[in-house]
Amino acid sequence: MHHLSPLLVQSSGICAERGEGSWLFDAEGHRWLDFTSGIGVTATGHCHPKVVAAAQQQVARLVHAQYTTVTHPNMLRLSDRLSEHLPAGLDAVAFSNSGSEAVETAIRLARHATGRPNLIAFQGGFHGRTLAAASLTSSTTKVRSGWGPMMAGVFFAPFPHTYLYGWDEEATSAFCLRQLDELLLTQSPPHDTAALIIEPVQGEFGYYPAPASFLAGLRERCDRHGILLIADEIQAGYGRTGRFWSHEHARIQPDMVVTAKGLASGYPLSAVAAAKGLMAQGRPGSQGGTYGANAVSCAAALATLEVIEEEDLVNQAAEHGRYLRERLEALARKHDDIDEVRGKGLMLGVEMVRAPGQPDGERAQTLLSRCEQAGLLLLRCGTHGQVVRWLPPLTASRQEIDLAVDTFEDALESST
Repeated sequence: MHHLSPLLVQSSGICAERGEGSWLFDAEGHRWLDFTSGIGVTATGHCHPKVVAAAQQQVARLVHAQYTTVTHPNMLRLSDRLSEHLPAGLDAVAFSNSGSEAVETAIRLARHATGRPNLIAFQGGFHGRTLAAASLTSSTTKVRSGWGPMMAGVFFAPFPHTYLYGWDEEATSAFCLRQLDELLLTQSPPHDTAALIIEPVQGEFGYYPAPASFLAGLRERCDRHGILLIADEIQAGYGRTGRFWSHEHARIQPDMVVTAKGLASGYPLSAVAAAKGLMAQGRPGSQGGTYGANAVSCAAALATLEVIEEEDLVNQAAEHGRYLRERLEALARKHDDIDEVRGKGLMLGVEMVRAPGQPDGERAQTLLSRCEQAGLLLLRCGTHGQVVRWLPPLTASRQEIDLAVDTFEDALESST
């Protein structure tokens, strides 16, 4: 018997007792190749020895140093180490516990700094479950349904989903930029618009990368109108796409970067980075929280950065991501129920369909169930649950990738 909320429904039937690298184990010793990474959190694998050692040492010294009361060395060191990987000029960091909190920190700062009330998000984006973050979210209705009205001052512009529009990247990008211009003319004028917030690679909606031309177009419009550009790098950042930040693929610089998930290898921690001059325009007392910048989480985050650098995981994500994509695209050529493989690095989505353009969430669920039975753990996303997402740890080996794809192929063939 247990007393969990019945709303907390797991996507698998696994009760994980321990993890090691790319693997999860239950109490009976059964194991699963975990290609979910806790939805991108355990980027250095489960229980990386360096991260474990850092957390163990910190637990014995100091667990909670409330960071609006006192500072602690890990927080100070982490802000410095993180700045080494941030875009030039983003030299101030505010820590929180979760991605949702960090998103709310970013949009609060945007409104304070600009004195403008409105925010523009993009259709299909996921930014969190708290009220303000959910108000910016349109990946599925379940995040917003039943507790409106949502936060005022939020407008949605089209995201360049090339697969859904059926156009090439440039045509889709141009259309969506024109629609954004129309929104600025008809709904949220520039002088009322504080910020645009975007996932450079959308997660929950189906692993859609924004074309470089679209992100460049956003940057140009933000510069022209004095609007802030916020990059939500919570899922796609921290090396996941083969660059440290996913917006680097487009060679643009946001005004703020929001990060969480892979930041601390499973310990709760998130951050917002901005220029000190911009950060200073927030109102006193507007940043903080009881558990923000927890000492153990910061120790784990420092060790995570060391692992990423020492094991060259960003370049490995690019290399292994290319290999994984090649193998998945080979499957797509053999199986008509795979309509597209998309994404970047080790953040790839496989679109399952009944017929071209007809999403098939039931098929995707059947595949995940068969994979689980065979020892592979995957997740779904997309509006119909039709996208099988591939989110292995950045430490996954070529042999583990082969094993995962072979298992998925067996599930495809045995359930046709």
